[in-house]
Amino acid sequence: MLLEQLINGIALGASYALVAVGYSMVFGVLRLINFAHGAVYTFGAFTVWALSSKFHVPLALAVIVSIGLTGFLGVLLNKIGLEPLRKKGEPGIPALITTVGISYIIVNTLNIVFGAEIKRFPAIFNFGTFKFLGSTISYQQIIIALTCVGLLLLLSFIVHKTKVGLAMRAVQQQSVAASINGVNVNNVITFTFFLGSASASIAGTLIASYYQYIRPSFADATAMKAFSAAVLGGIGNLAGSMLGGLIVGIIESLAVFTLGSTYIDIVSYSIIFAVLLIKPTGILGKKGIKKV
Repeated sequence: MLLEQLINGIALGASYALVAVGYSMVFGVLRLINFAHGAVYTFGAFTVWALSSKFHVPLALAVIVSIGLTGFLGVLLNKIGLEPLRKKGEPGIPALITTVGISYIIVNTLNIVFGAEIKRFPAIFNFGTFKFLGSTISYQQIIIALTCVGLLLLLSFIVHKTKVGLAMRAVQQQSVAASINGVNVNNVITFTFFLGSASASIAGTLIASYYQYIRPSFADATAMKAFSAAVLGGIGNLAGSMLGGLIVGIIESLAVFTLGSTYIDIVSYSIIFAVLLIKPTGILGKKGIKKV
């Protein structure tokens, strides 16, 4: 039983990490917490559900289309909601409030179009279970965990080993200096929003498939846990977000195993709070980063 919960925690944690990375990438280039990220995550999962259930699009194609559309939604969020504020020299609180407003717009639009009731989501990796060391392990858990880890490694490669990743890190360190040296800061920010939103779409699809249901308020708990994971690991730090996601997922799963689901959030957030009291910048966070 303990092994089952540990693997379940890794699968959930890897999904949280994929969402948390989106928070961290945007924070890295803008020093902004994008509170619309959870709604974007929900939009991605709903797109897959609508295409596959309403329009009978093959599931694999629905996932690919969702990644593109959700990435584009992230670009629109930046271009329409945040870029005008940057041009007016109004970052910080106005931009933060804008992301909150956009989040409500997306979620309420989903409510109006699809209704607030729970909808059944197809199990993408429903290949049964197998026995290992006396525990029953789901193939779906293993595949979700491996998929998320693979995507996290791909994101890490993009950020650390490509020219666009170099530009992202330059903007993160000093946007003005990066601009003087020929980096198109707006294009870098736009790409960052696309990448983070596309990742959120995949995470939303995987988690919806895992629980096999979806509704417009679907992202509320997951988005908060992913944000907590990003802060726990060190927001703005890619590796920290990955680590934070895994820690939150494992803590959550073990809390359910030992205390029951009633205490899951109390235990999870208490441990996060305790860690941040000791190290306010997060486990891998660095001093000197100004949080918004």
